[in-house]
Amino acid sequence: MVEEVSIVATITAVLGALASYLFVKNDNKKQFKHYVTEAKAKASAIAYEAEHILQEAQIEIKSKEVELDKRFQDKVLEVEKQKTELLLELKSLEEKKQEFSLIKKELEKKVRDLESLEEEKRQEINKSISIMEKSSGMTQDEAKAYLLQQVEEQSQLEMAQLIRKYEKEARHEAKRKADYIISQAVTRYAGEFAGERLINIINLPSDEHKGRIIGKEGRNIKSLEQLLGVDIIVDETPGVIIVSNFNLYRRAIATRTIEILVEDGRIHPGRIEAVHKKIIDEFEQKILEDGENIVVELGLLPMDEELMRLLGRMRYRASYGQNALAHTLEVAKLAALMAAEMDGDKKLALRAGLLNAIGKALTHDVGGNHVDLGVEVCKRHNEHPTLINAIYAHHGHIEPDSVESAAVCAADALSASRPGARRDVLENFVNR
Repeated sequence: MVEEVSIVATITAVLGALASYLFVKNDNKKQFKHYVTEAKAKASAIAYEAEHILQEAQIEIKSKEVELDKRFQDKVLEVEKQKTELLLELKSLEEKKQEFSLIKKELEKKVRDLESLEEEKRQEINKSISIMEKSSGMTQDEAKAYLLQQVEEQSQLEMAQLIRKYEKEARHEAKRKADYIISQAVTRYAGEFAGERLINIINLPSDEHKGRIIGKEGRNIKSLEQLLGVDIIVDETPGVIIVSNFNLYRRAIATRTIEILVEDGRIHPGRIEAVHKKIIDEFEQKILEDGENIVVELGLLPMDEELMRLLGRMRYRASYGQNALAHTLEVAKLAALMAAEMDGDKKLALRAGLLNAIGKALTHDVGGNHVDLGVEVCKRHNEHPTLINAIYAHHGHIEPDSVESAAVCAADALSASRPGARRDVLENFVNR
C-alpha cells in the first residue's frame, strides 16, 4: 500500500513537473512571438523613419543644388553683364582715342599753319618797317611801334567782331537748347490743373437742418463761426449752406465738421466742440499720410516727418488760386525732366522741386516770407545745399549755382505762368 502511494506520488510529481515544463515552454513561445512581433514593428518604424530622413535629405540636397545652380547662373549673368559693359566701355575708349588722335592731328596741323602764318607775317612786318623807314624817314623802332599799334587796333576790332559773332551764336544755341528742354519736359509731363474755389458748398437733407445749424437765437451758428474761424452763409438757396474762408485748411475742417453734425443730428455748442476736435485729429493724421504717400511714390525716402507733414498740409494752401501741392508736384516733375535733359541729377532736382515752396505750408500759422521759412526748415533737417540754393533762387534772391537749381527755377516759372494756372484773388485787391 505504501509502495502504491509512493508510486502514485511519484507519477503525480512527474506529471506535475511535465505539466509545468509544458506550461512554461508554451508561455515562453508566446513571449517569444510577442518579442518578435514587437521587434518587427520597431524595425519597420526605424526603416520608415530612416526612409523619411533620407527623403528629406534628398529634398534638401536637391534644393541646395537648385539654389547653387541659380547662384551660379546669376553669377554667370553678372559676369557676362560686366563683360559686356567693359567691352562697351573699351569700345567707347577706342572711339575716343581715335577721336582724340584726329583732334591731335588737326591741332598739330593748325600749329604748323600758325607757325607758317607767323613767319609770313613777321616777314611782312619787317618788309613794311623797311619800306616805312625809306619813305617816311622814321627810325626802325618808330616804324615798328607805329606798325604794331596799327596791328593791335585792327586785331582788337576783329576780336570784338568775333566775340559778338560767338555771343550771338551762343545765345541762339542756348535758346534752341532751352526751347528743346522745355518742350521735352512739357510734352512728357501732362499735369492736370483745377483752380481752388474760395467757398465750399454743403448739401443738406432738408431746409429744416438750416434751423438746427442756426440754433436758438443764433447760438449754434455763432459757436460754429467762432470755433471754426470761417463765415457760414445761410441764405434762401434751398438745401445748401456755404462755408467761406481764404484758408483752405480751416474751410476743409469746417466743412467736414458741419457734415458730421448734420449726419448725427445733434447740433449744440458742446457737440460742436467735440466733433471739431475729432476732425482736427483726423485731418492731422491724414495730412501726414498724404505727405508720406507723396514721398514714397516719388522715391524720395528718407525724409523727415516734419517735412512730410508740411507737404501734406500744402494740399490746403493756395497761391493766386493755384493749389500749392499741385503746383509743387508739377514743379518737381518738370524740374526732374529738365535736369535729366541737361545731364543733371534727376533725383536731386525732383527733391528740390518738391520742397522749393515748402515754406508756404507755414505762412498762415507762423507768418513771414515763404522762402526764408522754407530755407530754415530744410536747413534744420540737413537737406542738400543745392536744394537750399533752389529755394532761394526760384524767386530771384540769389543766382542758381547748379543745373538742378536752374531746372527748379525754370519749372517754377513754367508752372506759374501757364495760361489759367493762376488768378488774382480778392485778398490782393483788399491789400491794394
